[in-house]
Amino acid sequence: MDVLEKPRFDAEAFLANAGLGRRVIQFAAKEAFFSQGDPADAVFYLQQGRAKVTVVSSSGKEATIALVSPGEFVGEGALAATAGLRLSTATAITACTALKIGRDEMIRVMHEESSFSELFLKFLLEHSMRIQADLVDQLFNSSEKRLARILLLMAEFGKPGEPEQYIPKISQETLAEMVGTTRSRVSFFMNRFRKLGFIEYSGRIKVHKSLLNAVLLDRLSEIHPETLPSSATVSSSGTARARSKPARHA
Repeated sequence: MDVLEKPRFDAEAFLANAGLGRRVIQFAAKEAFFSQGDPADAVFYLQQGRAKVTVVSSSGKEATIALVSPGEFVGEGALAATAGLRLSTATAITACTALKIGRDEMIRVMHEESSFSELFLKFLLEHSMRIQADLVDQLFNSSEKRLARILLLMAEFGKPGEPEQYIPKISQETLAEMVGTTRSRVSFFMNRFRKLGFIEYSGRIKVHKSLLNAVLLDRLSEIHPETLPSSATVSSSGTARARSKPARHA
């Protein structure tokens, strides 16, 4: 008697289609996948579009901590040993299509299908390396170089295939949150990058490879900076610092 072989698992097909314990969801720009404080009951796999992950402090200050591109997971914290609450918010930057995979189904397929486990482990390792790179960036690089790196990441320089010509529409406020500086500083650096021919923007930002070359060769600091407004100077970390005014005497 012939024994029926188990059908070969196709991770790509699993992540492309709805099925038991998973469904495809469309998100409009600015719509949340999940919000900070929600039950962590599912993992999302981004099929199309771009999204961001943000956190809000107890004082109400918001910070953007990650960008999500097609082919990446978000909300993986739901797989913790004890399911809890979301520690962050994931929001669509552009219109997005995502596969929502229930926590139980995600755990099941990881236990039963080694090919899927390998795929997910690869994502987690790359995600961990990116977090370490972000930390090093914050500790050692100027705000100008951090902005350049974020623009390059959004244009997907360094990934297989041709980089995107235009990055998703993103506000200078969001860029400032990610860089860890002020909107005025981001505006100053963006204008500088444009005048140097590193980027173009008219509604959407186009990143040129020359910006990548400048960052890789660490030449941003060698290019003569423009004069800052008289009300500010630049500290060694690249952040703006207001000039002190002489005290008035009565």
